[in-house]
Amino acid sequence: MLTPKDENDLAQMIRGAASPLVVQGGGTRGMQVAGTGLTTAGLTGITLYEPGALTIVARAGTPVAEVEATLATGNQRLAFEPMDHRPLLGTAGTPTIGGVVAANVSGPRRIAVGAARDFMLGLRYVDGQGTIVKNGGRVMKNVTGYDLVRLLTGSHGTLGVITEVSLKVLPCPETEATLVLPGQDIAAAIQAMSAALGSPFEVTGAAHVAAGGRTLLRLEGFGDSVAYRMGRLRDLLRADDAVLQGDESTAEWAALRDVTAFAAAPGDVWRVSVKPSDAPGIVARMGDGVQVQLDWGGGMIWALAPAGTDLRARIGAFSGHATLVRADAATRAALPVFQPEAAAVAALSAGLRAQFDPRGILNPGLMAA
Repeated sequence: MLTPKDENDLAQMIRGAASPLVVQGGGTRGMQVAGTGLTTAGLTGITLYEPGALTIVARAGTPVAEVEATLATGNQRLAFEPMDHRPLLGTAGTPTIGGVVAANVSGPRRIAVGAARDFMLGLRYVDGQGTIVKNGGRVMKNVTGYDLVRLLTGSHGTLGVITEVSLKVLPCPETEATLVLPGQDIAAAIQAMSAALGSPFEVTGAAHVAAGGRTLLRLEGFGDSVAYRMGRLRDLLRADDAVLQGDESTAEWAALRDVTAFAAAPGDVWRVSVKPSDAPGIVARMGDGVQVQLDWGGGMIWALAPAGTDLRARIGAFSGHATLVRADAATRAALPVFQPEAAAVAALSAGLRAQFDPRGILNPGLMAA
């Protein structure tokens, strides 16, 4: 495993590479291709934290836990709520902030505040030729040049190896509460979540667990405001059901975020992005033996399917994409991890990779495999 100690060391390793490099952060997401391992875990440290400017800058290998602990000293947080993949995938390692950005990892709060990509202010990276590149800055109003920041975010290390990220952060709320609606099927859950998200009550989480028919709606903010908005939300939905408060609500959403319900269950795990209104039909087409959990108001479906199931084939053509998150080696060899791209999009993606990594050595085939 190649472990560069700094950015210049990384650049030299990439320039000298004669074969493909398997780029990873903490190694918690289980996505790998053939090649020599290269980890950014040695590039650690928070280089700037300005609570008044809502900005933090950290090297890519900095553990997410360290970033969150530093933000907590200023009563702030990563608002996009990144998932910890370890329970679901059974991986070890330590989630890093660079890995979060490289995979655009975004949790339940995405529907309210945006994805990780939306909080990126700037980054530094090394491209496939070993050139060190900086793009963006430390303020949201930076608009100079090409927006490589958002292009690199979610590229899974195929365009460049991220070495440092600059992020906007937000204050922590005083409290949170979650309304739990029991006994709902998926169609009823979509209706309730859509009504809640379309209301003025600032819902920051909307999920549905099909096992047990539980729909969960989260509110965050000052205590009096949360209490008032919860009352109004219950009136809107004509619900007098249970409300989880404070730490109990937080724990519930952490489990939803990390999909721990599927962690110990055998089978493959898929993540399917759809229009919320299409979710009931998509789930129906998945067929028997598939368990689901919905997030993002029904816009994302987590599906636990029998091992080896080609869920894309079961669903057929649809407006969205399906990603194979967990499977054994044989299934990964037989099925693409990511949704196959349309010809025009695939050509554009290949062109970008050729510009950023002309030798094709950075996680080759990962995004197309």
